[in-house]
Amino acid sequence: MSIYFLYLNIFKDMNIAFHYIYRDGANYKNFNRVIFENDLNLSIDHLKDILKSNLISEEYFYADDWKLPDLHFGSWDEEFDHDFHTFEGVEYVSDKPNITIKLSEFLKIVQEIN
Repeated sequence: MSIYFLYLNIFKDMNIAFHYIYRDGANYKNFNRVIFENDLNLSIDHLKDILKSNLISEEYFYADDWKLPDLHFGSWDEEFDHDFHTFEGVEYVSDKPNITIKLSEFLKIVQEIN
């Protein structure tokens, strides 16, 4: 049995955690982790490639457009606030999904934006 096959089997039924932050101009930060059901059984590397190709400068996105919780602070300050969020990474997790859409639905949303 190849190492690649073992790798795929280990992570086959794992969910995906999508990590992102909102950082305002004064460097205050809000963090979030959304867990998707990995109904596509995508590898982390393949998922990163898909996401990065749809990010602004391979790093930024608009949470509202991607149907993710907005992490802006309670009040808007024109001097420090902006609209975009920063992608931090993805990982396999055994935790249950904390969002109603599956990974396949999320990727469809992301790809339709661009």
